Amino acid sequence: MTDAVRTFSVGPDDDGIRLDRWFKRHLPDVSFNLVSRWARTGQLRVDGARATPGDRVASGQSIRVPPAEPAPAQTSRPAPRPRVELSPDEVAFVRELVIREDRSAIVVNKPPGLATQGGTKTDQHLDRLLDGLSDPRPKLVHRLDKDTSGALLLARNARAAAYFGKSFASRTARKVYWALVVGVPDVEDGLVDLPLAKQPGTGGEKMHVEEGEGGLPARTRYRVLDRAGNRAAWVQLLPFTGRTHQLRVHMAAIGHPIVGDAKYGGSEAFLTGGVSRKMHLHARRIRIDHPDGGRLDATAELPSHFAETMATLGFDPADGDLPLDDELPPDPDAERRRALHVARDRRRERKGERRGRGRG
Repeated sequence: MTDAVRTFSVGPDDDGIRLDRWFKRHLPDVSFNLVSRWARTGQLRVDGARATPGDRVASGQSIRVPPAEPAPAQTSRPAPRPRVELSPDEVAFVRELVIREDRSAIVVNKPPGLATQGGTKTDQHLDRLLDGLSDPRPKLVHRLDKDTSGALLLARNARAAAYFGKSFASRTARKVYWALVVGVPDVEDGLVDLPLAKQPGTGGEKMHVEEGEGGLPARTRYRVLDRAGNRAAWVQLLPFTGRTHQLRVHMAAIGHPIVGDAKYGGSEAFLTGGVSRKMHLHARRIRIDHPDGGRLDATAELPSHFAETMATLGFDPADGDLPLDDELPPDPDAERRRALHVARDRRRERKGERRGRGRG
């Protein structure tokens, strides 16, 4: 705890969460009762305005946290959070999801249809199953939509959680998604730069493009990996920001909704010919600096419905793992070409100078 006022910036992966959950993620030593007291006395503020624990925060907002109050002396340690009693089948299930683990991190391959966290009418979720992975219980670092599958990072201790959280907030973490979309984009390697906001009247459950003052910046790069005629395309998606439903809204906005995404594509989001109606969006890879040094780099295999559709459309997953831009090998001819361009430009400049002197 500190005796000075602190200001924090909300990161992309915290966009849309409740303020009390933000404290639980980033300042776990601050109790809910203390957060509530700060709110009642007007000391807790978001973008300068008074806030309550139930308010939802948006990426880029600033949170003013008042000085912490000294904790009363305790004669004994507080009781640890009670562990969830899981059945042997539940433990076996969550253990089968693990694709990478070490002393600071666990990466799981989240199946489609399993929510990351609980909520209204959502009792079965990954967060509930985490006691089956390790003791102490690992912490969620980011989220995936319920119907999105793929690589999800967990931190095994508070130090790792804080480290990973800073990486996501500073956007040094890289996430690579695969998706199948309806139709084929005209531009094979493009950037969608469209601000997003919560769609009014949906209770925050749906986003839309908002180019007015209420829109928050959102940028997604896409690359067409393969195509099935004009029927569908397999694309790689690289989000540069982390807005809610960003990839789904952006692809629908350019006229190519993700296959199975009825929320944003409507009836046009489905393919005929026995193609699964489940959403075809998969977090294929996550790469992030590791708190113990080096990098964590994990790849998640496709769920069965996605793999079956790939086979039906004639796509080969082996063709899809493109290197990230900073992984491309250096071009040995780049320096030579640069020197030739410089020499050419200088020759043109000298010719211009000679013509100028002749006219004088």
